[in-house]
Amino acid sequence: MLFSKLAVLSALIFLPLILQAAPAVSISEDDNSFTLANGVVTVKISKHSGDLLSLEYKKLELLDTESGRQEGYWSHNTARAGEIIPRLTMDPKSNGGKRGEVSVKGISGGNPMGSGPGGGVVADIEIRYALGRGESGVYTYCIFSHPTNYPATSVGEARFCMKLNDDLFDWMTVDANRNMKLISAYDWNHGTVMNGKEMRLMNTGLYKGQVEHKYDYSANQFDVRAWGWSSSEKKVGLWLINPSVEYLSGGPTKFELSSHRDATFNTNALNAPAPPTLLNYWRSSHYGGSICNVGTNDAWTKVIGPFLIYCNSGETPAAMWKSALAQAGQESAAWPFEWVNGVDYPHKNERATVSGKIILNDPQAPGLKMKNLFVGLTAPDYEPAFVPRPPRIGAGVRRGSGGAGGFGLAGGGDDEAAMTNTFSGGTNNFSTRTNYPARVETNFTNRFGTNGLRNFGLPRMVEWQNDARNYQFWVRADEDGSFSIPNVRAGNYTLHAIAAGVLGEFVLTNVTVAVGKNQSLENLAWQPFRFGKQLWDIGIPNRTAVEFFKGDDYFHWGWYLQYPKLFPLDVNFVIGKSDFRKDWFFEQVPYNTDTNNTTGTGRGDGTTWAVIFKLTNAPSGKAILRLALCGIGTRSVWGDLNGRSIGTVSNLTYNATINRDGISGSWCERDLIFNASLMKAGTNTLELTIPAGGLTSGIMYDYLRLELDEKSSVSK
Repeated sequence: MLFSKLAVLSALIFLPLILQAAPAVSISEDDNSFTLANGVVTVKISKHSGDLLSLEYKKLELLDTESGRQEGYWSHNTARAGEIIPRLTMDPKSNGGKRGEVSVKGISGGNPMGSGPGGGVVADIEIRYALGRGESGVYTYCIFSHPTNYPATSVGEARFCMKLNDDLFDWMTVDANRNMKLISAYDWNHGTVMNGKEMRLMNTGLYKGQVEHKYDYSANQFDVRAWGWSSSEKKVGLWLINPSVEYLSGGPTKFELSSHRDATFNTNALNAPAPPTLLNYWRSSHYGGSICNVGTNDAWTKVIGPFLIYCNSGETPAAMWKSALAQAGQESAAWPFEWVNGVDYPHKNERATVSGKIILNDPQAPGLKMKNLFVGLTAPDYEPAFVPRPPRIGAGVRRGSGGAGGFGLAGGGDDEAAMTNTFSGGTNNFSTRTNYPARVETNFTNRFGTNGLRNFGLPRMVEWQNDARNYQFWVRADEDGSFSIPNVRAGNYTLHAIAAGVLGEFVLTNVTVAVGKNQSLENLAWQPFRFGKQLWDIGIPNRTAVEFFKGDDYFHWGWYLQYPKLFPLDVNFVIGKSDFRKDWFFEQVPYNTDTNNTTGTGRGDGTTWAVIFKLTNAPSGKAILRLALCGIGTRSVWGDLNGRSIGTVSNLTYNATINRDGISGSWCERDLIFNASLMKAGTNTLELTIPAGGLTSGIMYDYLRLELDEKSSVSK
């Protein structure tokens, strides 16, 4: 411990001297590009698009400059702007070579900019790159600005992407489970297409006989802050490092694409390039997606980043990953960066720390301890701005693979149509809860307002899980519930807390943060909502299905094909006897009856899972089956108890988790409320059924609990 403290102290003392001795930063330019160099890295930036054209480290070109694809780019760049303004925002000649920064700004003029999968966005876009003395990498950030005189718009798929030099990089690292030498372009191009354009069975190479699927490398963005590729031969690595997640969407439970091979989908292109790829997504439709709509009269700006494109070297990929993780720690400690100026980016003295302590008080679980407690400050829930559909282009085709402004909600992308809600009221879809927090009231009128059927009947409230328009500030709290959220921008927020072992969340509205003024919220009592007495539960409420059978190995293609082999008689779970870690599969999917099906195509039969439980006495009153769901691929789940229907959970919102080999998509709770007299003394059998359909059209449960309210009755 003493050595560690001395090492940190030495670094703090000598690092400035080391940097001062390093070569100065220089910037040169021609008509088409800027070049930034510091003796460690050299980068070249397009003055037209803001793309990263070249990145050299140790005299090696790290980007794919041969295939003709964009090398490093923001999906929404400046190439389509009517006016493009390239300039130096920080001249190293003015600060002794300490730091240089260039900017490429595109003025929209009310026209779409960028060309992401969801189309363009009507906003001005500024892309910046910054390089410091002695730094082994370059920072980039992007600023979106929508003035009030621009029309309504939405941001579709939005990310920074890099295509890497395939002659160098062969090893990919996402986390401890995805740290491996990856397939080659040859392997991909000679693979067999499975049940999706992004899935192929490998016929050659290291993973012959396995299916390659880029979503198998999706990562939790809160926990994975450094990910990248390395070269086992040339001993160099290239990484993306997020020093903060305030500019990302979806909070601490959001999974997103991170890295993979840029796989061509042309099955005849046997020699097509498929370079290693790195992605930093800030808004997507994946795993339930997020929304970034801007109304006609809205003044909106958002700064994405800065984050670091980090270059390093080491004897092994493991050593380079360790170095990247250490660098990620330094970046987080330095956030917010003092050198960022001229944009909406408050410095440390303009931000605040919000602290407090969450105290759990659950009378039915007096000894319950919160694990993996997250506390966050987010924008209050809001109804998304209406964005008109784009004009049709040809028969049945909308602009941008799903439409810029997809269906009046969030622009474009694979999942946009399925992301939207078409909820209608119903006892078993939405339960009215006394003293339940307003943000999770499930009465249709309360949730969507009296205008709930406007926007083509496809509205939904924007809350922290699907908000990409605003900033979010989250921390993992201490085991005793203490939390301290640093570097919060001034504004009005809602405070949320979620924890493993606790169903639901704590909500505190109207938390106002002033410029530069720290705030203590003291002790915050959290009494989780319950309808009544708990009869039994299955799993752990943690917003994932990871604790169930095979849930710890979810990131492999095709578990839905394995389900009939693992559970030939389906799941029959006996309360008090069965173990959810072994006896409850992590996804309930249609039953594949075709034993020759190896591609995952086709349909399966409806699947019924049974929960058997005993009661000492026949109950009366109202029973509530609480279903916490973290993966949704079906529209409905229906329940039966002792051979009689207890209702249907319908109009579920698809979140593309099962088909993308995920473990956690946008989370929701749906309840089945029924007359408790359907239960009896002795053995009872509850059955949950999903309908027949595609093999991935199932359900992932986070948690199940049966509660009894003996003092209430079910209204007829």
